[in-house]
Amino acid sequence: MHHDAETVAALRLWLRLLATVTAIERELARRLRQRFDCSLARFDLMAQLDRSPHGLSMSELSARLMVTNGNVTGLVQRLEREGLVARETDPVDRRLQRVRLTAEGSALFARIAQEHGSWVRERLGHLRPTEREALAALLARLRHPEASLQQEELARVAP
Repeated sequence: MHHDAETVAALRLWLRLLATVTAIERELARRLRQRFDCSLARFDLMAQLDRSPHGLSMSELSARLMVTNGNVTGLVQRLEREGLVARETDPVDRRLQRVRLTAEGSALFARIAQEHGSWVRERLGHLRPTEREALAALLARLRHPEASLQQEELARVAP
């Protein structure tokens, strides 16, 4: 199959973006495992719970983490055995179980998140602030192409 130059350039950019994210993610996963014996999935689950002090149902967790209910259940059971999360019956819907971080889970997550943040800062630290802002803006346009089209249309009609 032969692609035109525009398609080849787009594919090259896509592969570079993917390779960059994969490399950074792999490095963060390695450090989390070494330093805290923590998987990226476990970190992500704890991060979601940290943002939701009233807890999340298993299906909410599953949707936010974009993983199957089975994976979430296994992670939650392990964290529960370690005393890092607790499951409670939802006061409104008795059929639902809400998962939340325990005090111990919150304290551990705060320590892990602190280091995770400094690793990310270290990894992106060689970019100048203007470069980080430009990259963030470009990534936002990639993520929401419809918004960037509207902005271009507005720019054309605005005096």
